[in-house]
Amino acid sequence: MLSEFKDFIAKGNVMDMAVGIIIGAAFTAIVSSLVADLINPIIGLFTGGLDFTNNYAVLAGDVPAGASLEAAREAGASVFAYGAFIMAIINFLIIAWVVFMLVRYVNKVKAAAEAPEEETPAEDPGPTELDILMEIRDSLAKAK
Repeated sequence: MLSEFKDFIAKGNVMDMAVGIIIGAAFTAIVSSLVADLINPIIGLFTGGLDFTNNYAVLAGDVPAGASLEAAREAGASVFAYGAFIMAIINFLIIAWVVFMLVRYVNKVKAAAEAPEEETPAEDPGPTELDILMEIRDSLAKAK
């Protein structure tokens, strides 16, 4: 059983999957930073500085006016955090778009690498074997 497990782990698909997961985790950090540090401020600019993350409705409990979502949760209030959900949807759409563009680019590169090269015609291939044999035959016929 140990040798079967060793064969399974050594297969290329498992190693490719492991590399994909590691790169995916690093890529998620990059895209999360892109969303939090670049995209959200631009969205906030168009919405008058509104940050969706702290938008919530209090379902039960007392929360001071203007308190952040984190402060409301720390106060023990039951909150409907629709702003955090909206930001999660925006983050998902941005991540999906970036992954789509990356896969599209990789597929173009892969297709270009797999495309058959066009055959270039030979400049002057010279006489064929049949041409040479015909010349020899003609030369022998003239010599007689």
